[in-house]
Amino acid sequence: MIGDGTAFTELWDTHIDQLRSYIKGWLKQLDDFYVDDICSRSFEKAFRQISTYDPSRSQFYTWLRTIARNTALDMLEQEMRNSRRCVSLDDNCGQAAELENIGDEMDTPLESIIKTEDRAQTEKYIGGLPDLYREVARKRLLDGLQYKEISEELGMELNTVRTRIRRAKALIDKMREDQI
Repeated sequence: MIGDGTAFTELWDTHIDQLRSYIKGWLKQLDDFYVDDICSRSFEKAFRQISTYDPSRSQFYTWLRTIARNTALDMLEQEMRNSRRCVSLDDNCGQAAELENIGDEMDTPLESIIKTEDRAQTEKYIGGLPDLYREVARKRLLDGLQYKEISEELGMELNTVRTRIRRAKALIDKMREDQI
């Protein structure tokens, strides 16, 4: 599982700039937040569906770009549906408040368990993570920082923080299962 996360990160690092440029060029009206969200979701879909990728049919980036295009269209359609249901007195329908809190949902059951466990055990799990995930996991799971705070403190894209925390949690969950 750890190798898979590292492979995902390598694919991310190799293709993220090119994918961002593609989306920005295609959907010029979107701000960086939406572009990053589309990229993050696209990589997640690609990672989950990697078994369907056939290198004899296309290059990885071409496959990823198709996923990103479909993801963007889905997100824009969803946004349009949501805006039709929205009644606003100030014409922005609370978007600013919603955008600030995306990704900082309530604790998951895994986070609740981690918070109640002995701190030394939690530190041990985090210490067992690959370097890539260790710092963001420590800041979220031990220090209790919000995603946005971690992003600002580490100078990282918000979606990168979200993805790394999600992967760190999955790896910690796997470590726990292996101990049972």
